Amino acid sequence: MLNYPPRFGEQMAHLFNRNVLLGVSGGIAAYKSAELIRELQNRGAQVRVIMTHGAQEFITALTLQALSGNPVHTQLLDERAELGMGHIELARWADLLLMAPATADLIARLSAGRADDLLTTVALATAAPLMLAPAMNQQMWKDQATTANINTLRSRGAQIVGPAAGLQACGDVGVGRMEEPAAIADAAAGLFRTGELAGKRVVITAGPTREALDPVRYISNNSSGKMGYALAQAAIDAGAITTVISGPVNLDAPDHAHIVRVQSAEEMLKQCLRLLPECDIFIACAAVADYRPATIEDQKIKKGPQEVTLQLVRTPDIVAAVAASDHRPYTVGFAAETNDMLTYAREKMQRKGLDMIVANDVSDQSIGFNSNENAATVLWHDGEQVLERASKGVIARQIVHLIAQRT
Repeated sequence: MLNYPPRFGEQMAHLFNRNVLLGVSGGIAAYKSAELIRELQNRGAQVRVIMTHGAQEFITALTLQALSGNPVHTQLLDERAELGMGHIELARWADLLLMAPATADLIARLSAGRADDLLTTVALATAAPLMLAPAMNQQMWKDQATTANINTLRSRGAQIVGPAAGLQACGDVGVGRMEEPAAIADAAAGLFRTGELAGKRVVITAGPTREALDPVRYISNNSSGKMGYALAQAAIDAGAITTVISGPVNLDAPDHAHIVRVQSAEEMLKQCLRLLPECDIFIACAAVADYRPATIEDQKIKKGPQEVTLQLVRTPDIVAAVAASDHRPYTVGFAAETNDMLTYAREKMQRKGLDMIVANDVSDQSIGFNSNENAATVLWHDGEQVLERASKGVIARQIVHLIAQRT
């Protein structure tokens, strides 16, 4: 029996492997953004910073660059950033867009859907959740216009943290102070403690397989394992006890995941079947080689004739075997296609007896294999959901959410 890692319950509120894009706008509370960066990093986040022009009057970009370890972004049109499309790159990178401090002016522009600087443009371009930590004079916070703008943003899904009450820089006393950085960081981490899969046992295959030709050569593919590992992190954050059966990859193991390392398709199948009696959800994300050499040479094959013939035989169909097993879990497959994606994916789902399939177009070389981004369409028997291009972390959480709704 597998020795699963312990469940972490309420301790699962963290920001490990999360990309937090911090937007700093022009208010006196901008000085707190330096401490907020540290609080986010202490919870495991990677942090990048966007500063408005007003923010730069209160704190320097150099300070926030030194603390975050990343260049600070200030210009909407920056020729150095992805040929002037840096706002799109930032929007796709983010797992969370956190604006702190969020001034009354910024809140009004967000509510109106403005895109007149880098920060508001990224807000429109990202699929990541939005969190605001308002900071302003107490009377500005009470004004009907601000109240209406906050309600509008809440209705669109924005999370609001604070503001707190107390003495303000202007000398007034009341509600309007930016919440303390530790409380903001806790709220950000809390966004990813969904509990949707609490108590479930999830097995995920990830990465490529290697099918040996001889002791030094093998047949494989370009899978990096990034999507499978992102799914593992998303499942963990949703409260699942998560095992990754991983082919050879150059990735750090997700926190709190149990990793079972394999090389070949046969080894991966063996481990999958071993774990099925203790598996509620199986996600077949690995790029398993379809064929392997009929024979594996004991010694290195020497260079010889100009042409050689290599006999290949089929590898086992892992996801089909899982779906047909006596201990059948909820089974999710992946379909990497270069044409007629939805047609082939739905046919594959039906032929292999899957509950759900995630289809992505690998003809687009900028996503999929080795990329940090992806786009997909998730299909199940009576529906489908398009997942727009975003970081693999964002895509993974959307997939896990769809699975949780159906299990």
